[in-house]
Amino acid sequence: MIKWFKSGSPWIWLTAGAVSLSLVAVLGLLLLIGWKGLSFFWPAPVYQFDVSFNGSNQIIIGEIYEQKSVSVEQLADAGIDVSNIEGNTVPRYLIKTGNRERVALDFITLLKTQITRQVLADNIAVIDRDKNGKFYGYPIGFIDGGQRRGIEDIEGGLLQANLVRIQLDSLKNTEIADINWQLNQQRLKQRELALDESAQQSFEAEIERLQDAYSEVEQRLFVLQEKLQNDALVVVDMHGNEVMLPMIQVLDMWYPNNLSFLGKLTHWGHQVVKFLTEDPREANTEGGVFPAIFGTVFMVLLMSIIVTPLGVMAAIYLHEYAGKNGFTKLIRVAVINLAGVPSIVYGVFGLGFFVYMVGGTIDDVFFSSQLPTPTFGTPGILWSALTLAILTLPVVIVSTEEGLARIPSSVRHGSLALGATQSETLWRIVLPMASPAIMTGLILAVARAAGEVAPLMLVGVVKMAPTLPVDGHFPYVHLDRKFMHLGYHIYDVGFQSPNVEAARPLVYATSFLLVTVIVGLNLTAIGIRNHLREKFRSLEQ
Repeated sequence: MIKWFKSGSPWIWLTAGAVSLSLVAVLGLLLLIGWKGLSFFWPAPVYQFDVSFNGSNQIIIGEIYEQKSVSVEQLADAGIDVSNIEGNTVPRYLIKTGNRERVALDFITLLKTQITRQVLADNIAVIDRDKNGKFYGYPIGFIDGGQRRGIEDIEGGLLQANLVRIQLDSLKNTEIADINWQLNQQRLKQRELALDESAQQSFEAEIERLQDAYSEVEQRLFVLQEKLQNDALVVVDMHGNEVMLPMIQVLDMWYPNNLSFLGKLTHWGHQVVKFLTEDPREANTEGGVFPAIFGTVFMVLLMSIIVTPLGVMAAIYLHEYAGKNGFTKLIRVAVINLAGVPSIVYGVFGLGFFVYMVGGTIDDVFFSSQLPTPTFGTPGILWSALTLAILTLPVVIVSTEEGLARIPSSVRHGSLALGATQSETLWRIVLPMASPAIMTGLILAVARAAGEVAPLMLVGVVKMAPTLPVDGHFPYVHLDRKFMHLGYHIYDVGFQSPNVEAARPLVYATSFLLVTVIVGLNLTAIGIRNHLREKFRSLEQ
């Protein structure tokens, strides 16, 4: 036994066991987040509960959102009569009832002892709306242009409403947005040429033409909105009341209890696609997260473009040019200390230096006609990328310098002996061979930057961004705009939501999506690194 311990085998097995345990824990956490998040889009069955509560009988319709067991002692302490309860625990259900504008709460808590009957609700429909959450009810008709139609016309009415909604979105996001942009550009030019009276008349004529065009598009918009306002879906709620739901609010409708497994799978895929491609709504508790996905990926790519050349140049100086003196040691100590600075400190630095100092100077020099409204002197995606570039710079420097140190000196000497200069040797020989190490540093930088939230809250991220940083107007990429981020979206939905219970599954879904985005970015970088490693392996040998 003593000989076995001295051989080092126990430590090998202990290390392997620790690595395996860590790997299982990480995979288990990812599976838990993925299951909690993706199961949210599966059509859950809707039940009808006959409830006896405080001596009265009620009918409640909804989904079983959560089930827990409560001890009899807890119920007794809460003042509930437990004389007729058998056993030590009682199941407690959290029922999602929806119908937010007609019921005080989205959720209601019921004990098993209060439920006298529980059955699947026949032909119940779940109606997804752009506000007030989901509505549970029995569709009985459809009002089209003031004329009431039967239940068989509902599907056609929903299709027609979706087509009108697409036209509305097209008007808002293309024609109206384009006219607003042109009006803003004309007003800025008018301010620049405020003393030129001859130019003022042409500007005023152009602005008047654009306002007329805006009024014409606005009239078309009002006609489409009025059509959806007049059309309505007729539904009977769980209390037997007939309810009119304007079609302008109705986004989708499905019958969860009537779907086959294939139908449920198709519905699940449709909901996942909507989650990935739509904009958020209802204070981010409903809808999709596409702006947050775009903002996260775009910010990380912009950060990578900034940090890679800075980190590589710093590593080249430290390893290839700097002498072994006190100044070089001071730089290395500074780089090491930068890696340990809390991220929120970088956010404060970015706000003070990039936003107020650099951005304010840019506004004074290039955008003085727009002041006091700031252009670059306000948080935006450019300053967020620069802040995270500085935050991840030590990782890239250290990784690149280690890659440069692994390249044999004979390679450099051979290149210099053949007549190449030191800069040519670095550019054509050393850097290509060190590119796998550079990519390793970039992978670590991306992994850290994509998940950072604290500094971004100070230098650019917002709860809801009206437009993306990229559009069809010159210069097409607008680095001064604020943006949405998946990490901040998780924080906002999980801690700032007005309805925490309803938003909790979206926290899991967005968390899983953020991990997926980070893994996707890292796998792309790893693939490039492996390709470069194979390409230059022969030179290293």
